[in-house]
Amino acid sequence: MAPLGLKAIVGDKIMNNVIKKAREKGKWKVLVVDKLSMRMISSCCKMTDIMSEGITIVEDIGKRREPLPSMEAIYLITPSDESVEGLIDDFRDPQSPRYRAAHVFFTDTIPDSLFGLLTKSRASKAMKALTEIHVAFLPYESQVFSLGRVDAFQDFYSPFKADVKNNMLESCAEQIATLCATLKEYPGVRYRGEYKDCAVLAQMLQEKLDGYKADDPTMGEGPDKSRTQLLILDRGFDPVTPLLHELTLQAMAYDLLGIENDVYSFETSGMGETRMKEVLLDEDDDLWLTLRHKHIAEVSTAVTRSLKEFSASKKMNTGEKTTMKELAQMLKKMPQYQKELSKYSTHLHLAEDCMNRYQGTVDKLCRVEQDLAMSTDAEGEKIKDPMRLIVPVLLDTNVNVSDKIRIILLYIFLKNGVTEENLCKLLQHANIPPEDSDIISNMAHMGVPIVSEGTAKKTKKPDRKERISEQTYQLSRWTPLVKDLIEDAIEDKLDPKLYPYISQRQASAKASAPSSSARYGNWHKNRGPTEMKTGPRIIVFIIGGMTHSEMRCVYEVTQANGKWEAIIGSTHILTPPKYLKELQHPDFLDPNTPPEGTEEPPAE
Repeated sequence: MAPLGLKAIVGDKIMNNVIKKAREKGKWKVLVVDKLSMRMISSCCKMTDIMSEGITIVEDIGKRREPLPSMEAIYLITPSDESVEGLIDDFRDPQSPRYRAAHVFFTDTIPDSLFGLLTKSRASKAMKALTEIHVAFLPYESQVFSLGRVDAFQDFYSPFKADVKNNMLESCAEQIATLCATLKEYPGVRYRGEYKDCAVLAQMLQEKLDGYKADDPTMGEGPDKSRTQLLILDRGFDPVTPLLHELTLQAMAYDLLGIENDVYSFETSGMGETRMKEVLLDEDDDLWLTLRHKHIAEVSTAVTRSLKEFSASKKMNTGEKTTMKELAQMLKKMPQYQKELSKYSTHLHLAEDCMNRYQGTVDKLCRVEQDLAMSTDAEGEKIKDPMRLIVPVLLDTNVNVSDKIRIILLYIFLKNGVTEENLCKLLQHANIPPEDSDIISNMAHMGVPIVSEGTAKKTKKPDRKERISEQTYQLSRWTPLVKDLIEDAIEDKLDPKLYPYISQRQASAKASAPSSSARYGNWHKNRGPTEMKTGPRIIVFIIGGMTHSEMRCVYEVTQANGKWEAIIGSTHILTPPKYLKELQHPDFLDPNTPPEGTEEPPAE
């Protein structure tokens, strides 16, 4: 059964409410999009499906376009100044409009000011339809969404961006509300009480949701739907997870191999020549689905095993351990299975690439990182002298600066902040250039203790669940905090003092009788494969970026739970290198200080 996730839901919504709605038999149309809607479409619709519905060409509203005055255009755009301006511009000249007519679909509610501009413009005469479809988020995976806001981290945490912060939160609230509307959920909204702006976003979101609920009273109705919760966090709730070297395939590959836009490029040596190959890692690849959350130690064996099963089913024989060379031989013999076999070679390659980066440096780092993050060693003994752990890493010239910074930060978190003097010593030992040390001091803007003067009160760290069992890999003992929060929310154990509700849904959890037996689940209800999940959902939204290991958690919880579905979203997606880069962003520099190199400001 195809995954029923966010991508499928949004894909259906775009195809049915936009493309097919404007379709007229025998007429070809142009589809005009902007940045966000283009990303939405490319993540959940296939180009061939769009073309088969009478679209001949997809154009970017922000670029110069050929006029096609004989054709009508479908506009799927965000209600932003630039996009509306582009639409008005297309019909500014009554003598030569760019298209014959416009069917306009906004991703979201259009502000009155822009609506006014639009109705006064000539474009309003050319418009055959104007609809808001209320999908303004990017489905990244079946249970993961992003708002595509890469500047959110600085806008939210930099003290010098306070003026843009409110607008940013307001647009985030709009976008998250469209997610809830798309999923037909009216969740109880909760937020992390420790950081004041989480409450601001929660309040804004509640207002938007109430608006949607007033328009569509059926939103959030249904058995158990009253238990659905949406939890708003900010990146400071768990600063540790984005610093660790993760050893599950997806997180590891994105951290170590610098994969951009989900494209993995590698060299293949085919018939004697090497050439670069690019592969998209996404959910259409069923092998990627089964591998992405596996620990790297299991990936190669899993690929080989699955290849063996495939070969056996096709009556080919493979050895115990399949090498790239053997795969190439098989390809020569079996050209008709090229697509499947090249999938196996891609994932063997990916795993091998990760292992090559890992052996030699990353493996040593992992040991230290896990000890610092857990504050206990692999045997469960408390770490008495963390300094002894980190000094060899800091002095090691083979370890690069960003990896050293990751270790220093983990040490600081473990100590709950260090004195200014100790921080200077650490930076000196590790040979951290001054421009990179900002990464560490900017962390303080996230409400995380960095420099403490010894007397500062210790903030109590949340108690973590005991999860370590025989199955745990020593170098993967850490579990992202978000997993604890999701499980606690589902079990109704999440402390309402720390994570208060803006408004709680009225139905009490105890009153509603479970509609499916705990043991047998829902098998006796014949559900069609396309029906929506009927159980409650827990939706987590993180301001300032989420990591691949946090995405993994929602799948793990959903799988273990059966009834609840967990969904995670964020302003954007973080990898450890990106996280450090954001902390070093020029937006964190005071715009009023003279640029460096003019004069040394007095030391504080």
